[in-house]
Amino acid sequence: MEYILVTVILFISILIYFRIADQYNIIDKPNHRSAHTQITLRGGGIIFPVAFIVFCCFNLQTAIEHYGSFGLGLLAICSISFIDDIKTLSNKIRLSVHLISVILLLYFTGAFVLMPFWVWPILFVVIIGTLNAYNFMDGINGMTGVYSLVTLLSLAYINKDVVEFTDNDFIIYPVLSCLVFLFFNFRKKAKCFAGDVGSMGIGFWVIGLIALLIMRTGEYKYILLLSIYGMEVVLTIIERILLKENIFEAHRRHLYQLFANERKVSHLVISSVYAVFQLLVNIFLIHSQLPVWAIILIIFIPAGGIYLGLKWSLKKQYNL
Repeated sequence: MEYILVTVILFISILIYFRIADQYNIIDKPNHRSAHTQITLRGGGIIFPVAFIVFCCFNLQTAIEHYGSFGLGLLAICSISFIDDIKTLSNKIRLSVHLISVILLLYFTGAFVLMPFWVWPILFVVIIGTLNAYNFMDGINGMTGVYSLVTLLSLAYINKDVVEFTDNDFIIYPVLSCLVFLFFNFRKKAKCFAGDVGSMGIGFWVIGLIALLIMRTGEYKYILLLSIYGMEVVLTIIERILLKENIFEAHRRHLYQLFANERKVSHLVISSVYAVFQLLVNIFLIHSQLPVWAIILIIFIPAGGIYLGLKWSLKKQYNL
């Protein structure tokens, strides 16, 4: 009954936001990087920080005792991202808030106690890089919501049947927020886009859960729960460096962008394929007893081969 009530609250919350966004003209206008062609409401991903606030309301004592630093980090990164959705901010301001949020996240997971100090800079780079990967991949209808849903459900399974590493509701609430968001976003003509507040918000929550799992188990293989995003972003950055392009400028070189923009494949099909590939990886990952290096080879050799093959074929076909 609680989850039904939470879903209703989240549904009402996003409808209220739509009225606000429409009144204040918070919209996404297509540009040369976009895979869409129509003006759409932006910032629908505000549902994710709202979900955490609702989580706190229903689990007040637990939230105060265990999730305070995480919540501060989440709300900080979502606030600055929402402002950036409305008005472009300087990189220094955004990066400063991101660093503060990551510090709070690492404190929440216990990384500062469990990991030697020389590892901390590596964790900062990995987490901020993964957050930006989430943002880079948020370019077509359904991608962020479906991909996050697959990862969150995988984490829920791990928490229930493999090793309990957090409160179950801390995973279920973002699952419910993804479902509500997808109701409006997983469409041919989306009612709203996540915006930076959405990609950063759900990305921060997912990364927090994975980091918590790794700290509790010592199993670094779980970072591969985001391996499809990671592979796509890293290979695209390498490609742009080889082409001597500015990797910080907007572009349309991601494989999903080529399929959506050049091949005109349905956004919903592309998003679903990415999610299914990650799901297959997760099933193998969770049940595998192989060492991490072997898991990485088994995942990335065929996945990387498929990715490079498809990209080469599309670029040749469309002379890109």
